[in-house]
Amino acid sequence: MKRAAAKHLIERYYHQLTEGCGNEACTNEACGSSPGFQRMDNNAAAIKALELYKNNAKLCDPHPSKKGASSVFPENSAKGAHNFSACSNGKMNHKDLQATREDFRDLNSLTEEKVYEILSLCSESGDYSPLIRVIGRVFSSAESLVQSFHKAKQHTKEELKSLQAKDEDKDGDEEETASGSSTAMEVEPEASASSGDGPSNGENNVQKLGPVEVSVDIEAVRRVYDRLLSNEKIEAAFLNALVYLSPNVECDLTYHNVYATDPNYLNVFIIVMENSNLHSPEYLEIALPQFCKAMSKLPLPALAKLAWLWSQYGADQIRRLIETFQQLITYTVISNEFSSDNLVNEDDGVVAATKCLKIVYYANVLGGDVDTDHNEEEDDEPIPESSELTLQELLGEERRNKKGPRVDPLETELGIRASDCRKPLIPFEDFINEPLNEVLEMDKDYTFFKVETESKFSFMTCPFILNAVTKNLGLYYDNRIRMYSERRITALYSLVQGQQLNPYLRLKVRRDHVIDDALVRLEMIAMENPADLKKQLYVEFEGEQGVDEGGVSKEFFQLVVEEIFNPDIGMFAYDESTKLFWYNPSSFENEGQFTLIGIVLGLAIYNNCILDVHFPMVVYRKLMGKKGTFRDLADSHPVLYQSLKDLLEYEGNVEDDMMITFQISQTDLFGNPLMHDLKEGGDKIPVTNENRKEFVALYAEYMLNKSVEKQFKAFRRGFHMVTNESPLKYLFRSEEIELLICGSRNLDFQALEESTEYDGGYNKDSCIIKDFWETVHSFGQEQKRLFLQFTTGTDRAPVGGLGKLKMIIAKNGPDSDRLPTSHTCFNVLLLPEYSTKEKLKERLLKAITYAKGFGML
Repeated sequence: MKRAAAKHLIERYYHQLTEGCGNEACTNEACGSSPGFQRMDNNAAAIKALELYKNNAKLCDPHPSKKGASSVFPENSAKGAHNFSACSNGKMNHKDLQATREDFRDLNSLTEEKVYEILSLCSESGDYSPLIRVIGRVFSSAESLVQSFHKAKQHTKEELKSLQAKDEDKDGDEEETASGSSTAMEVEPEASASSGDGPSNGENNVQKLGPVEVSVDIEAVRRVYDRLLSNEKIEAAFLNALVYLSPNVECDLTYHNVYATDPNYLNVFIIVMENSNLHSPEYLEIALPQFCKAMSKLPLPALAKLAWLWSQYGADQIRRLIETFQQLITYTVISNEFSSDNLVNEDDGVVAATKCLKIVYYANVLGGDVDTDHNEEEDDEPIPESSELTLQELLGEERRNKKGPRVDPLETELGIRASDCRKPLIPFEDFINEPLNEVLEMDKDYTFFKVETESKFSFMTCPFILNAVTKNLGLYYDNRIRMYSERRITALYSLVQGQQLNPYLRLKVRRDHVIDDALVRLEMIAMENPADLKKQLYVEFEGEQGVDEGGVSKEFFQLVVEEIFNPDIGMFAYDESTKLFWYNPSSFENEGQFTLIGIVLGLAIYNNCILDVHFPMVVYRKLMGKKGTFRDLADSHPVLYQSLKDLLEYEGNVEDDMMITFQISQTDLFGNPLMHDLKEGGDKIPVTNENRKEFVALYAEYMLNKSVEKQFKAFRRGFHMVTNESPLKYLFRSEEIELLICGSRNLDFQALEESTEYDGGYNKDSCIIKDFWETVHSFGQEQKRLFLQFTTGTDRAPVGGLGKLKMIIAKNGPDSDRLPTSHTCFNVLLLPEYSTKEKLKERLLKAITYAKGFGML
């Protein structure tokens, strides 16, 4: 009771400051009606009201003209008082309006009809203060909003037909209202038996289980906002109400667990988020950040229910929600100077908006084209644990992957993964906030990510908002720390066991037998101690002097990839039309070879190297746990895809005209035909108009999954040997995994020129440097790739493009006949100061064309 009394007094002080008592001759300096009173904004008035309450300051008695107009919420009534006296000459006299105000004072919830009724009265009188007061009172109270805009009682089909027949006899205005109510009911899903919290697992089609039931009439709320937000005075009432509402809602959710006792409490967030002006500047300063903080306090089932509800909204509404939260994040980031001393992670508004954006992200996934059925089976036997496990436990260090890979709790609650979505409502790229990425201190953010404390927020827990460059940096930190950890554990292990210290993953290979040597060594490591794969890679070519600081590893990866993907070996089949490789189902190579290429891909990511591999996207989807389906054939087997698509769209009689059965034919590498029944007795089952969808699905299943099951499982097993403890799956989508492994195919040499640094006496204005860049820009695409290979050890751009490649051009003596040389480990090009541009081009072309092998300078 004391709290309620204090709250009431503070509200009276606030009204006194913003509205005044109505007495123009008031002598109270803290009253808005006082002649010398200086007007203040709502925020300043709220602070001043608290001060007045603490000091037990004087409160004015309401002037007779103000009696009956009191409200539990601040409104701008000074103008209302003027309109009040002015309307006595209008349609409503003074007495009528006074009665109206008395009636609305007891109104603690709203319906669409009631809003229009009050709006009509206000329009006639020209005084909108009654409506402003009602909006202020209802929209500032969670209890009132929960009771507002409830849907009409659900009718049976017979009752709906009867109501629609009656509606046709009504006048135009009533017809419009009735049709709106009908639409609102149609929006509500038919699944009355739904629990409302979404499925607990993802075994069935998500879109069938998605509809949830809420008591609020969303379409009615939207119509009300559309009618009212065009009036500036009324819009200000919504803004002020939200400022007052948010802290109370946050308190209710934090300390009183209101959602558990009343699930309809979610209506507060549903109604407020329908305000299409939330992203406007007036809301971004205080109102929206406070409301986002309140929303972020919702319990997990409520967040899931909100995601399910929003997933039914459609692309335009989802985009509006995205823009609302993105606008707040961008506005806050640009308005502040964040640094390592002032972390963006500690800004409550940005953190809360990001958490709210996560709800929209999953709504976007749920509302898109979702496939939860076609999942790859887990490996039959787990990857063997390291023999060092006992030692680590003795040292008080348990392995990090005991808990398994990190999974977002909301993802678990919804029973869906981002990888289940083939096509979201809004492209995933729209969730990335570039200004945030620019100010994010990734080293600190990664620390918060690993510590997992409630007091420190990590944006890596919301990877959808990060671009590939930022996430790659987070993965780099994770990989390096794991390398250092393995090195430290190895050192301790050698002390305990008295064995030779071996802190690196050392591979000594012969250039002419790189596959055989690498396969033998990696197989031994995989069997004896898989943890050694987590160590930093150190490659040595037999008979060469190169010291591996990164560049030797790059060439090792390149040689392995070139040999494994050589069509003559027969591990992979090459498609000339797509320029892509696919597993060869009839390969004679053993599973160890496929395991090796999986390990190589994993090691490339782990050691931050780029590989020149050309897989269709379905390979990366399969690595992320999703099976290939018919639509994936468009990328991997385009000719087959088009044939099957034509079959599905054929309008004639499939059985008579095409004469095909559930038996398919393939040819092996030697041109021999191979027959396969898609189902038992397939050669005797004709494909008809009725079963052609089944035929297409089974055909795709065989081509992308069953026929290469043995090869892919070995490949995936090798990949997971390296990445099983990595947050790779948590952070990246399939297309981003491809970018990590293969790099960017877009070679922007202008960006490379702008990011290049100079040493040894050169600068960007040196004559030879100008000649050098003119020469490089004149190269063809293949020559540019050779130049990149010569300088950096790979012909691909890193994640983020060539602008992220820190290349250094250093002076290597005066003019001479020496060729340019490079340190690929450090991306350093050593360039003599050639006397002419022609000589520079000739020497450079010779160097990049015939470069192979390593020597000590």
